[in-house]
Amino acid sequence: MESIYSLSLKDLEEYLSSHEEKAFHAKQLYRWIYDKRIDDFAMMSDISKHLLEKLQQDFTIDRLIIKEKQVSKDGTQKYLFELSDGCLIESVLMIFDYGFSVCVSSQVGCNMGCRFCASGLLKKQRNLTPGEIVLQVLMIQKELDQKDLRLGNIVVMGTGEPFDNYDNVMKAMNIINDPYGLKIGARHISISTCGLVPGIERFSKENLQYNLAISLHAPNNELRSSLMPVNNAYPLEELFQALKNYSKDNNRRLTFEYLLLKGINDEKEHVLQLKQLLKGMNAYINLIPYNTVKEKDYESSGEERALRFYDMLKKENVAVTLRTKKGDDIDAACGQLRANKLK
Repeated sequence: MESIYSLSLKDLEEYLSSHEEKAFHAKQLYRWIYDKRIDDFAMMSDISKHLLEKLQQDFTIDRLIIKEKQVSKDGTQKYLFELSDGCLIESVLMIFDYGFSVCVSSQVGCNMGCRFCASGLLKKQRNLTPGEIVLQVLMIQKELDQKDLRLGNIVVMGTGEPFDNYDNVMKAMNIINDPYGLKIGARHISISTCGLVPGIERFSKENLQYNLAISLHAPNNELRSSLMPVNNAYPLEELFQALKNYSKDNNRRLTFEYLLLKGINDEKEHVLQLKQLLKGMNAYINLIPYNTVKEKDYESSGEERALRFYDMLKKENVAVTLRTKKGDDIDAACGQLRANKLK
C-alpha cells in the first residue's frame, strides 16, 4: 500500500472525489497529519468512520523507525532511520545562527561515486518515495515540537542524487512547502545536485522558487573528474552552460558547494580558476569543511587553510561564505553512519 505521506493535497482531493467523498476532507486530513502530527487514522475525530475505513484499506500511515541517533557537542544530530522494507537512510539536523536546518536523503545508497564521499561506499538500492523523504522532515520536526522549536530550512543534500530521483524529490518538496503541509517556504528549501545536466535543464523550465545548489568541489575538469565521475559525463563547460541558462530563465542566485580537501583543491591556483569560472554569474561559493571518512584518503583543510582560502577568494571579489564545521565528533559525513551500521 502507498503511504499517505506520499500524497499531495491534490492527490488526496482526487482520491476523495473518485470515492464520492467531499474534496474538502483533504484539507482536514492534511491538518491532522501535518499540523497535529497524528499518525493514527482512528484519532482523526472529525472524519467519518466510513472514510477512515477506506483510508486504512488503501494507505499506510507508518512512521520511520529511529534505529540510532547521534548528538554532537555542537548540537548537530544525526538520525539513522529504518524504512518499512528494512533499508536504512540518514538525515542530519544542524543548528545555525539563522535557525534549524535538516539535510535529507533522496535515495538508499548512491551511484554517483564521488571519491571523497561516504555515501558511495554503498551503491544505490532504490529511490526513496515522496513519503519517505517527507517523513525525514516530519520525524525530526516532531522531536523539535517537544521543545516548541521549528525547522526553518530543508536541504536535499544527503545520501543520493536528487535529480536521479527527480519526480519523487519534487513531489516531496511540494508537500513540505504546501501551506496545508509542513509550510516551509520555497526559498528556505535547497536542492543540491552533483551536476546532472538533464535534471538542471528540467528544473530550469519549471520556474520553481526552490534554491539550486551545485556540488562543485573543483574548478577544473581534470581535478573534478578525478574527484567526481559525473564530470566525465557532464564536464564543466556543459554544466555551466546549463547553469547560465537556468539563471537567465529564473533570475535566481546559485550556490556552489565546495568541500575543502587539504592540498587537493585549496591552493591559490584554485582560487583564480574559481574566479574565472564564476565570472559574471549571480552566484556564491559555500566553503564546507570536510568531515573525514576513514575509508577515503582525504583530509580536511583545517581551520587555518580554510580561512586562508576564504580570504583569497574575498580579495578576488568572489562572493563566498565559510560554513562552520558541524558534527566532527560523530558520524556526520554523508552516508557514514549507515555504512558503519551495515558493516
